[in-house]
Amino acid sequence: MAKRLNNQSTIGAVLQQIIQVNKLQPGMDQIDVKEAWRQLMGNGVNTYTKNVVLKGSTLYVELGSSVLREELTHGKSKIVKMINEELGREVVTDVVLR
Repeated sequence: MAKRLNNQSTIGAVLQQIIQVNKLQPGMDQIDVKEAWRQLMGNGVNTYTKNVVLKGSTLYVELGSSVLREELTHGKSKIVKMINEELGREVVTDVVLR
């Protein structure tokens, strides 16, 4: 059973402990990365984005435009850096564009 926190804990601290105890961080990372992609890439890229999936530390992005895929391929390291900065920690190490 989980350790009981004192009454002075913040809601954020309690939620963080729930996530940690129940090993929910990979699922939270998946949601956070999808949201970061949507915010950082803007409407132009999001129009052609079909699916965004985080497996381990690799981000798989399915795109509907081969021209856009080629353009984004040249900036993979920048995409990784931008997403990790948005999340405030090292979550993504590689991007695979399909």
